[in-house]
Amino acid sequence: MIFIPAGEFWMGSDHHYPEEAPARPVQVESFWIDAAPVTNAQFARFVAETGHISFAEIAPDPRDYPGMDPSLAHPGSIVFIPPDKPLHQLSGPHWWHFIIGADWRHPRGPNSSIEGLDTHPVVHIAYADALAYAAWANKDLPTEAEWEKAARGGLDRAPYAWGNELFPNGQRMANIWEGHFPHYNLSPHGWDRSSPVGSYPANGYGLFDMIGNVWEWTTSSDTPQGEGGCCSRRPPAHHGGPQEKILKGGSHMCAPEYCQRYRPAARWLQPTDTTTGHVGFRCIRRLAS
Repeated sequence: MIFIPAGEFWMGSDHHYPEEAPARPVQVESFWIDAAPVTNAQFARFVAETGHISFAEIAPDPRDYPGMDPSLAHPGSIVFIPPDKPLHQLSGPHWWHFIIGADWRHPRGPNSSIEGLDTHPVVHIAYADALAYAAWANKDLPTEAEWEKAARGGLDRAPYAWGNELFPNGQRMANIWEGHFPHYNLSPHGWDRSSPVGSYPANGYGLFDMIGNVWEWTTSSDTPQGEGGCCSRRPPAHHGGPQEKILKGGSHMCAPEYCQRYRPAARWLQPTDTTTGHVGFRCIRRLAS
């Protein structure tokens, strides 16, 4: 874990998506944070020791989701399947599909596995799964402010976690989409989805993958002012609507021409009962704990 000192920082942005505004000074107390997102190997150890069954491995009850197609009442999760058409030919995000049998062990569906992906971030993680892991590890999940302070790496109001340019001197600084979203990814090193944690440079605090790779859960919950559809397909309402929490950091699916949420200020409101192939988490430990 990496120590993040207490102090005030400028949170949010007035120059990007509406839900990030206003930029404002925020005070955060000291804490420790995982140097990288929780990996498949780490989550597997947690499951082996506790017997935890993840949210995506439990069949949804149609009574909890009025209007749900009964044929979907099986364990599964939402998987990105790239369409064969460029973005301007599509009417909406048709690349999200609920796949029966998809879960953290089978990230692309029942015929996939995490073999060879031990050091990749664990995905298809619901908020409750992240909380359960954090409790087992004697840690917690960060608030949005804690997460954003850590992601900024000590920089003051820089748009990116590493400075003012997306690709400084042409260098790729994070695992984000590079190509023609959503149908063609250049897939550096063959990583067309997640990449091993620590594959890209650390920020000023020594933290890896705060930007890109996978979105990360926080404990914060509010309603962003802006609306968009880049990052997940929401499920039917759950007893008036599921609880929602803020995700931070963007993922390997963020693309300059579509979803520019590869910045510390970026945020996305995610239902806690929704799992996808590009959402993971990391933990913190507060000094008061």
